[in-house]
Amino acid sequence: MNSAGSEPWPEWPICRLAELTDPDARGFYVGEGDWPFRGFIVRKGQSIFTYANICPHRRHPLDFLPNAFLVEDGSLIRCSSHGALFDPETGMCVLGPCQGESLMKLASRLDSAGTIFVTAPASLRDAGPIIGSGFNMQSEADSGTN
Repeated sequence: MNSAGSEPWPEWPICRLAELTDPDARGFYVGEGDWPFRGFIVRKGQSIFTYANICPHRRHPLDFLPNAFLVEDGSLIRCSSHGALFDPETGMCVLGPCQGESLMKLASRLDSAGTIFVTAPASLRDAGPIIGSGFNMQSEADSGTN
């Protein structure tokens, strides 16, 4: 559910667990239009962890290269921009400029057929506190300025 307590966020089928190696991470987009929501899944063993693909330090995506979320041995999530390192199980920053802050965890589940479902907004515009208060989602076209 979004922060305003209105409509619950939809649940999206993302991929099958068997498509991810161990350990592995994969980014995803849900929704359509100018502001699709970006997230990512981390697999460790038979466990999955899902997060919004937004660094708490500067509010930009963690991966500059597609699906480049994990350090080489797969033990930590890394922000490609400033090198912040996050625990994959908790999303907590353990080293870097946002130490003590955490990634925004998303609800997820694995169904009996092995499909991973994630609960997330259909648009980044609907993400509320995930993006932080300093991030302006209103485009110039929406505001009437050019």
